[in-house]
Amino acid sequence: MYISARTDYALRALVTLAANARPMTAEELATSQDLPVNYLEAILLDLRRSGIVASRRGPDAGYRFLRDPEELTPADVMRALEGPLAEVQGLRPEATSYRQPAGSLQELWVALRASLRSVLEGVSIAQLARGQFPRKLSKLIADPDAWVPH
Repeated sequence: MYISARTDYALRALVTLAANARPMTAEELATSQDLPVNYLEAILLDLRRSGIVASRRGPDAGYRFLRDPEELTPADVMRALEGPLAEVQGLRPEATSYRQPAGSLQELWVALRASLRSVLEGVSIAQLARGQFPRKLSKLIADPDAWVPH
């Protein structure tokens, strides 16, 4: 699975925003994560358009959450910025079809999407800000093989 810089930067900024529990400017968020401020501003604009954050000018300037970070997941952010979590040549897994003997590939893609959902919907932005993973994800992280490239 490929995680774009756009998604990575968005998640880094949102976890930082959740950890600080106060409005933060794009410049503050960018500086705190060593991100390019102009690129982050474009990402934050898309997050604002998708209803994840709002921005305010003036004395309380900065970005704040419109959605509760306890309920917001990395999957929500990824879908807002990139579209569906899993696609096969632009199709959702259930919309694919193959001739035999490759027919079982559709089921493989559906299982892959379910696995992605399990991880990316299994933790909230607020939990990430606290460094708190649910047991199911902690088990995956603790598996030494998870850290080894194949």
